[in-house]
Amino acid sequence: MRPRRHDSAWTGRRCGALSVLVTCILVSDGGHARAQEDGSSRELPPILIDGGEVPRRKKPPQSRHAAKPASTDRRIFVSPAAPPVSDAGNVASGTKGSPGMASELTVSGETLNARPFARPGEVLEAVPGLIVTQHSGEGKANQYFLRGYNLDHGTDLAIYVDDVPVNMRTHAHGQGYADLNWLIPETIGAMDVRKGPYFADEGDFASVGSVHIGLIDRTEKGLAQVTAGGFGYRRLLGTDSAKAGDGSLLVAGELGTYNGPWDNPDNVRKLNGLVRYTQGTATDGASVTGMAYVNRWNSTDQVPQRAIAAGQRGRFGSEDPTDGGNTNRFALSGRVAQSDDLGAWKANAYVVKSQLDLYNNFTYFLTDPVFGDQFHQHDDRLMAGANISRTLNGSFAGLPMQTIFGLQSRYDAIDLALTNTFQRSFLSNVRSDKVGEGSIGLYAENTVRWTDWLRTTVGWRGDYYAANVSSLFNSNNSGHVNVSLGSPKLRMVLGPFSQTEFFLGAGYGMHSNDARGATTTEDPSDPATKLSPSPLLVRTRGAEVGVRSKIVPGLDTSFSVFILDQDSEILFAGDAGDTEARRASRRYGFEWTNHYRPRSWIDVDVDLAMTHARFRGYDGDQAAVYASLAGYPEAQIGNAPGNYIPNAPPMVASAGITLGEKTGWFGTLRWRYLAASPLTEDNAFRSSATSVFNGRLGYRADNGWRIQLDVLNLLNTRANQITYAYGSLLKTDTLYNLCTSGAAPTIVCQNGVMDYVLHPVEPLTFRLTVAGTF
Repeated sequence: MRPRRHDSAWTGRRCGALSVLVTCILVSDGGHARAQEDGSSRELPPILIDGGEVPRRKKPPQSRHAAKPASTDRRIFVSPAAPPVSDAGNVASGTKGSPGMASELTVSGETLNARPFARPGEVLEAVPGLIVTQHSGEGKANQYFLRGYNLDHGTDLAIYVDDVPVNMRTHAHGQGYADLNWLIPETIGAMDVRKGPYFADEGDFASVGSVHIGLIDRTEKGLAQVTAGGFGYRRLLGTDSAKAGDGSLLVAGELGTYNGPWDNPDNVRKLNGLVRYTQGTATDGASVTGMAYVNRWNSTDQVPQRAIAAGQRGRFGSEDPTDGGNTNRFALSGRVAQSDDLGAWKANAYVVKSQLDLYNNFTYFLTDPVFGDQFHQHDDRLMAGANISRTLNGSFAGLPMQTIFGLQSRYDAIDLALTNTFQRSFLSNVRSDKVGEGSIGLYAENTVRWTDWLRTTVGWRGDYYAANVSSLFNSNNSGHVNVSLGSPKLRMVLGPFSQTEFFLGAGYGMHSNDARGATTTEDPSDPATKLSPSPLLVRTRGAEVGVRSKIVPGLDTSFSVFILDQDSEILFAGDAGDTEARRASRRYGFEWTNHYRPRSWIDVDVDLAMTHARFRGYDGDQAAVYASLAGYPEAQIGNAPGNYIPNAPPMVASAGITLGEKTGWFGTLRWRYLAASPLTEDNAFRSSATSVFNGRLGYRADNGWRIQLDVLNLLNTRANQITYAYGSLLKTDTLYNLCTSGAAPTIVCQNGVMDYVLHPVEPLTFRLTVAGTF
């Protein structure tokens, strides 16, 4: 059997139904909740509740089987250049209450845009413990790391923008694919962060965490901004809003280009636009948002270390300069909310049309010694969904109580194709499928405040998934599957005691897998190899205890200890067209988050996250693989059985300081650290630690004009964005000649030469921005 050419982490894959943001309504004045007549929200009392890129190592045939506390004071920003517009009723972000867990927080758009970053997805690094990186071109979804997971392109991290899911289920490249390259950072109003399977309104993709990004409703002034930087970076941005009837109309547009330091330029060409109409407030209002995005790029994928060491490739070189892709996304969404004497309700709906064509070559000449291993992944989908929730305020035995009910639905109609290519030209088909996948999620949460210092939330969530797969080349891989799963949830908050609260959370969750894996019975590349379908839904379980304190003036600090189990880490190999089941896993660790603001012009944050991640049980099949490679150390090394989870970082740290008022000089210095990590299950290969500094210096005039200089990789660190270890073949390898001549065993040739494969951090880069308001 041949090794699979797959660029995904050894993590559980799943795709999610939209989790609607639950509107939290305070119990006040006779139990009624309402907005103030001026459109702002009331002060919320304590009763308010919170609503891998690696190819797979080959298994023997017999082993192929399935097995920050939120505030009501919302501020809207176009950019740090513009003074904030106080808007407590921002339609997008909604009203928020006291956090339900110590790890829950909200980050304002102003804070996000004060950070220097290289690409839009890096705004998510404001999430404590989260690393966002890239191993390929600037049109492909980022790589995410959180709580000991290599989340690949979004697996196990649910991401929403304006209540619309970003993660794609049953995706051509990887389950949960979450592309944020279309996000315009200056249009972010706030980002709400949750972690763990403890929230009933969070479903698929959210076992590790969820991020809900709310958009601004309007700007105080129009903005025109131009940025120019090294390696051909150019960006034009324009935003403006105007009063339209009883609401506001917001328009934003972005044009970007970038080549990068690569020997083969990225040649990115990106066009992005947003139109948004809002009326009213978060509890009594509505919004309609339209988005459009197109992008085309080349990509320099990871390069084997042996090629760099031998001088065959430069550090910024490429083994296949024809890799790259193109994508587009068009979305329309709407949201409406209304409060009444009983509580409140909220509903939203969306439709997204997206397409991706991606060309990658990760193993070079391992499978095809003549034309190489490039493959083309095609994903064309129409995604639609609708959600509604109802909040009821009341009492239980004279105690304040709130109950939330919700219904969430989503349907994806997907055309998928996988082909072998040479320089983006067709060679052969692997598989082609039409998939229809729908889901319905029902949830309920009940919160009771038992005393001034104790409140509990008990919840339950039920999910039903149904999928139909039509395999165009092999009817034996077609089929229909449906499954349901229930998940209880519990949260408890004690305090405050001296401005300190204690939190406990526990719950069951789930993640979905690629629908094709649930119906595939034959290897798409070798129909004689029979496969057992994998389950569509897989159980996860988690628990967390934490503490949050503001006892020190100006300091908001929190500490959480967590554990998360998955029954099986199942991987759909988008470049091979089938599924492989991995063992159960366990991760536990802690996160320590600190935000300190001693003065209005000083903002400091320091975060530390440490995780212990291991597979559970013994992998006898991998032991058989290791034995079969004896006599060929270049192939055998790194293939011994073990319990390490590849690319699971044991430590993530970050720190930053921002100085400056709304006008005058300002500056930012940020540091982020990703510790050395195991790259194979036996820990024979380990990545090097990555430590990078970014900085910003600028000046804001009182008329709204701004000039700033961003310095990325300030110390010009020679590090890697990401590192893998797997088998591949180059024409210069001794093993290549042995395999093409038939002198080496088939299993050895299918594995190739085990080696570090890396994608470097871009060198020191300057980007100058000039912005003006009108």
